[in-house]
Amino acid sequence: MIRVVIIGSGNVAQHLIKAFAKSNIIEIVQAFSRNKESLENIIDSSKITTNFDDLADADLYIISVSDNAIAEVSHQLYIEKKLVVHTSGSIPITDLDDKNRKGVFYPLQTFSKNKEINFDIIPICLEAENNEDYKLLETLAKSISNQVFNINSNQRKALHVSAVFVNNFVNHLYKIGNDICNENNIPFEILQPLILETANKITLLSPNEAQTGPAKRNDTQTINTHLQFLTNENQKEIYKILTKSIIDNGKKL
Repeated sequence: MIRVVIIGSGNVAQHLIKAFAKSNIIEIVQAFSRNKESLENIIDSSKITTNFDDLADADLYIISVSDNAIAEVSHQLYIEKKLVVHTSGSIPITDLDDKNRKGVFYPLQTFSKNKEINFDIIPICLEAENNEDYKLLETLAKSISNQVFNINSNQRKALHVSAVFVNNFVNHLYKIGNDICNENNIPFEILQPLILETANKITLLSPNEAQTGPAKRNDTQTINTHLQFLTNENQKEIYKILTKSIIDNGKKL
């Protein structure tokens, strides 16, 4: 059994606790949370601590807190010469305190507290300072996911930036589309089949091959009609920037 301590109580930490609990090779010996109540619904309260001094002995300590707190938390740990990893996509492995062995266990997915996740298909990106620690992380990752990747800190940063574009920015565009629908008394649900088709299409085609629309065709008449229709200056500016990017990409091909 791989004995694991989870440090944190946010979305990622809670989903990891649930996923690890289903594995027959992982034992969650303890979880740390500043607010004990936040984890009592998913793990036995006797395994929850609110004090770093009381951390149990384990094979692996997973820091799953906000990015700006990772370095501070790793410094506050009183354990030494143990394997300590974080779950961030943007923080380099070097931000972890030198008194322990370092690694990264980064599940590349968007997590919401009340939305169940199928970990089998979630890519888990791993990094470690030595081969023995990497093999332990790999064994841990493969016990909950079928997609495990060796990704260094620079690659992980590139992945995280890419994820912001394809996830956070795209979701904000959904929000803008929803606003425009609401302003014109149109159910946003009408757009959902289009959204799903586009998402499914890029599992078969490259994003470049899947691109359609007036900018792809350089249809200036439709583009100008859209810009005249939009009254929100922020929406208009976003439309112009994305249209220009698509047109410029077409010129490079």
